[in-house]
Amino acid sequence: MCMAYEMNCSCGNGLAGFNFRDEIMTGEVISRLYCPQCSRDIKFDQETMVADNGWVIEYDMDIARFQAQKIKADALNITPDFIFDESYCTWRGIYPTDHIDSVVERTEIMKLAKINPRKYLEELKEWANTRMERLSKEGWRKANEGNKGGV
Repeated sequence: MCMAYEMNCSCGNGLAGFNFRDEIMTGEVISRLYCPQCSRDIKFDQETMVADNGWVIEYDMDIARFQAQKIKADALNITPDFIFDESYCTWRGIYPTDHIDSVVERTEIMKLAKINPRKYLEELKEWANTRMERLSKEGWRKANEGNKGGV
């Protein structure tokens, strides 16, 4: 089960949806969120931050290590990359507003489900594949999970 959470960035112009794998961590683990606009003004700290295509999540690593006691991981190995990449605190989808955008993108395809189920499945598969290729090219970290060396 995943707990969902939304947060505005520091400048207030961006919104991101988060999931917390197995409800091990909570929204308290996020210290600050920076969109591409407000992230330009920060000094990136790899000890507390993870970057994804201009967005930066700053984690409260004390809270993260405390909450990570529920998983069998060495507290010293709990890094921002681990938290994000292992989905303990990560985007709700591929990027910050994916949980909203993907629903809008699928709306037309969903209409085919009752009219032509076979066409619906073909269109949905094509949409998903094309979308992941596009998001990968755009540089989204989770869209590149299969080829970590590229991002």
